[in-house]
Amino acid sequence: MKFSPTLAVLAAWLPLASATIYFAGVAQSSGEFGAWSPTQTRGTGLPGRFGVDYAFISNSGVDTMIDTHKTNLHRVAFLLERMCPLSYGLGARFNETHFEHFKEAIDYITITKGAYAILDPHNYMRYNDPSSQPFSGSVIGNTSDPTAATTAQFAAFWGELASRFADNEKVLFGLMNEPHTMPSQLVFDNLQAAITAIRATGAKNMIITPGNNWSGGHYWTKGGDEANSKWIHKLVDPIKNLAVDIHEYLDEDFSGSHLACTQDPVPNLAGVTSWLRHHGLKAFITEFGGSNTTECTEMLNGILDYMAENEEYIGWTAWAAGPFWGPNSPCCTDQRQYGSLEPGSKASDGGPGLYDTVWLPIISKKVPGKLQWSGLANVTGGVLTEKV
Repeated sequence: MKFSPTLAVLAAWLPLASATIYFAGVAQSSGEFGAWSPTQTRGTGLPGRFGVDYAFISNSGVDTMIDTHKTNLHRVAFLLERMCPLSYGLGARFNETHFEHFKEAIDYITITKGAYAILDPHNYMRYNDPSSQPFSGSVIGNTSDPTAATTAQFAAFWGELASRFADNEKVLFGLMNEPHTMPSQLVFDNLQAAITAIRATGAKNMIITPGNNWSGGHYWTKGGDEANSKWIHKLVDPIKNLAVDIHEYLDEDFSGSHLACTQDPVPNLAGVTSWLRHHGLKAFITEFGGSNTTECTEMLNGILDYMAENEEYIGWTAWAAGPFWGPNSPCCTDQRQYGSLEPGSKASDGGPGLYDTVWLPIISKKVPGKLQWSGLANVTGGVLTEKV
C-alpha cells in the first residue's frame, strides 16, 4: 500500500511482535442460493433441491484452497429456513436431510481436510422469507410482528446446532450474518440468548458475534446509543471464547457492490480497532473484497497487512468462493460477470475471473505461512505450524 501519514502514525504503535493471524481463508457462499425471487414470492426455492438450487462447497475447490493455498478457515453459509422449515418454525427441530448435507460439508473441511469452519446462518437476523434478502423476512425477536420468530426460538436453534457440533473443536459458531435495520438492544438480546444456549450444551467452540448495521467495521463506533461499541462488549460468554465478526468493504458505500475502491480500510478500521483493544477483544474480518484495479489492489493489501499488524485481529475470510457462482461475481464488479474466488472460476467471456485476478496475485500471497492446524479454536490462539 502507498505510504501515507496515516500509516506513519500507526507504525509508531503497532504491536508487530505480538500480532498474529491464526486463521485465514475464504467464505463459501452457495448454501444460501436458490431462494431469491424477483417478485419477492414467499417460499421460493424452499426447501430447495440440494445440488441443483444450492450446495455448500465444492470438495475440489476446498482441496485447492487448503492444499495449494494453505488456507485453514472456511465460512460456510446456509439458510435458517432450510435448516428449520417454515412448517416447523425456527427452533430445535431440523430438516434432517438438509442438516446431513450441511454436516457432510463441514466434516469434509474439518475432519477430512483438517481445517476449521465457521457455521454461517446467512439471514440478516431475519426468518421466514428469504425471497428478497437482505431485506425480506421478519426480524427475529420483534414482538410487534406476530409472524416473527422469537428470541427464545433463536436460542433454541443455536442450542440444538451447537450440541451437534460440540465434539468438533474445529467448528466455530458464527451467530448471524449482518444484522441490520433493527434496534441494537434487540440484536444484543438475540445474541446473548444464543450464547447462553450454546454454553448450556457444554460446547466450548469459539463463538463469533456480529454487530448491528451490517457488522460494518467503519460504522462500529458511530450511531450514538445504537452504536455497536455501546453494546457488543457487554455480551457475556462464561468461558470467554467469544470473538467479534467484522465486515469491511472498500467501495463508496461499503456494500461491496462497486468496482471502484474508494474507502481506505486503515483509517476506517481505526475506531473499531481501538474499541477492541480497550475491551480486550479479538476479531475476525469474515467479509471483505475488491476488484483488481490499482486502488483495490493497494487497499486489499492494506486491509490484510492491517490485520496482520494489529493483535486485535486473529483471522479472516475473503468474500467469496462457492460452487454455484459460475461467471457471476459475489462482490465488487458493478454487477459485471467476472467470476468469483472459487478455484477455476472464469468471467462470462471465458477470460480470467476474480480467482485469477484477485485471489492468486493479491489475497493468496497474504495467507500466513504458519497457521493453527490443530486444537480448539480459541481467542487466545493456538500452536502455529506450516501445512504439511
